[in-house]
Amino acid sequence: MTFPGGAHMSRNVFIHHGCPFFLTILLSFTFLSVMASSCPKSCHCTERNGLTVVQCSSRNLEEIPLDLPQDTVSLLLSYNHITKIPNQAFKNLPWLQELDLSRNAIETVEAGAFQGVSENLRALDLSHNHMRSVPKEAFARLHAKISLSDNPWHCECQLQEVLRELKLDPETVNEVSCHTSVQEEHAGKPVIQVLDSGINFCNFHHKTTDVAMFVTMFGWFAMVIAYVIYYVRHNQEDARRHLEYLKSLPSSSQISKDFDTISTVL
Repeated sequence: MTFPGGAHMSRNVFIHHGCPFFLTILLSFTFLSVMASSCPKSCHCTERNGLTVVQCSSRNLEEIPLDLPQDTVSLLLSYNHITKIPNQAFKNLPWLQELDLSRNAIETVEAGAFQGVSENLRALDLSHNHMRSVPKEAFARLHAKISLSDNPWHCECQLQEVLRELKLDPETVNEVSCHTSVQEEHAGKPVIQVLDSGINFCNFHHKTTDVAMFVTMFGWFAMVIAYVIYYVRHNQEDARRHLEYLKSLPSSSQISKDFDTISTVL
């Protein structure tokens, strides 16, 4: 091979120096292709419009698989035994649009659970789980239609603030009910129905906090009063004993008389 200026390079030298470079590129593409198309052993994967649908329902899973294809567009994890959605559980799934976690045993959703998928996710099913509350940050910037029905929700200020920011599935919104509530009369009622009636759990929370602060302040005040009373009574007792002691001492006139008597005798 001849280069400008008359320089020459043999074909063997080019092969010797060029092959590792092209081999590295080839291996990189192969690795990325395997990463994108690999399927967890416990799941079944199919193709949809060039992307991957991962079917992991009813596989007795106790946690979300880690080795999911990066081109996953639909992830079905219903009817398992998953109890927790950890932070960044789906961060390597930028194409994810549908996520079904219904009918598990989920109790905890961490604040960063859906980081990385908030923009593209279109449907999120968390129905039929064991959730009583979720942090407001967990659904931040999430535009998906969300199903939260049939969970043992505890109706209070935090849940009210969470629901206010969500796009709830209209077909199941009336099945999101208060299992328990800071106001017992609302237990068993649909959350939306309670909120639409004008109930504000956050106001009740503030009132409860004010009452707690008043009770605490009253308790401290009572303790201060009790201490003052004890201090006064204790000092009164000391003063009484001191007075009795002074009374028991001989008076100066008595001492003078005794001194005169002694002088006369002498």
